[in-house]
Amino acid sequence: MNESGHARVLIYSHDSFGLGHLRRCRTIAHSLVEHYKSLSVLIISGSPIIGSFEFRARVDFVRIPGVIKLHSGDYTSLALHIDLKQTLELRESIILNTARVFAPDVFLVDKEPTGLQGEVVDTLAMMQEQGCVNILGLRDVMDDPDALRQEWDRKGVVDVIERYYNAIWVYGPPEMGNPIESIDLQPSVVAKIRYTGYLRRQLPVKRVQADPVDTGEPYFLVTTGGGGDGVDVVDWLLRTYESGEEIPYRAIIVYGPFMPAEKQREFNQRAEALDCIDTITFDNNIELLMQEAEGIVAMGGYNTFCEILSFDKKALIIPRSRPRKEQLVRANNAAGLGLVQVLDPEEGMDTDLMAEALRSLPHRANPSRNMSPRMLEGLERIANLVEPVLQTATRIVATDADV
Repeated sequence: MNESGHARVLIYSHDSFGLGHLRRCRTIAHSLVEHYKSLSVLIISGSPIIGSFEFRARVDFVRIPGVIKLHSGDYTSLALHIDLKQTLELRESIILNTARVFAPDVFLVDKEPTGLQGEVVDTLAMMQEQGCVNILGLRDVMDDPDALRQEWDRKGVVDVIERYYNAIWVYGPPEMGNPIESIDLQPSVVAKIRYTGYLRRQLPVKRVQADPVDTGEPYFLVTTGGGGDGVDVVDWLLRTYESGEEIPYRAIIVYGPFMPAEKQREFNQRAEALDCIDTITFDNNIELLMQEAEGIVAMGGYNTFCEILSFDKKALIIPRSRPRKEQLVRANNAAGLGLVQVLDPEEGMDTDLMAEALRSLPHRANPSRNMSPRMLEGLERIANLVEPVLQTATRIVATDADV
């Protein structure tokens, strides 16, 4: 327990690349401080663009040195001209000392049970000794079950979970499957799993700046998340519009901040030759573009999927299957429940396939027609799960909305 009289939650997000982990952790942090007036949340993140996002009062962040994963599967330092070993030592030291000084009542680890290359294990042990509650938060889908089992065996994850974690939260509903069904866990650990449901997203109150693109005419919104692996999807869509195929709406493409600059320049040149395509690199209020879209074309990462459900948008999902099958598994599960339409690029990337999918998209049912009532109650469920822990730390005062 910290000595301030106010409860504290520390969230770890390794964020070697992309936006998914950071956006999920930020959403949870904002929800928790809305629920509890005396709560402060600190996010530890390796995201190089965490400063591009706005944070609410009583939510702050500490950025650790960034690393990126190479195509070979190895990691390297993102910006510092030092070797990976030194970068990881810096990260581990910052995480450990931040946790020691912040003295949280809850330590929430996002997706990586041991952290990047084991960097949070010592912190988990220290937090346990200090009476902190360690919680592992997992996506609805992690990877292909066999691949996940092999990865966790290699990293010694099961031992760490059994030894240090008090609870496991799955940020999805049980009907979308068990993300760790392939892992051999003790019954006592299985009993700690709680399905929260998806994390409902809200529209920002307003834009701080002007709209990044004209939204006056109906459009499909195309987003590849962080964009680092979205080049093929954008190329496929541009080729389809360039082919002259009949498509009902124009497209607004959001590349993502991690799409290579040279590819963005190439795509911009192609888009300028079309009067039905607008492009932007990044929008930290992309929810507003989603809300106005006639349909969403996306790769189907976790956060985008939450937004599709939250704003009840017809969606065409074009999932990647490498290096992880997470998006493919999620897309197929969601299609089986009647929530989205799927176009698998592994089955070919012909323009006629894309054109037909875009033509059929406006005629599909909205997700709400087939959603279960509790599918989007994740934030409320998390607030309820964490309340008993926070009550032991301080006298939590609920906001007026929760009384």
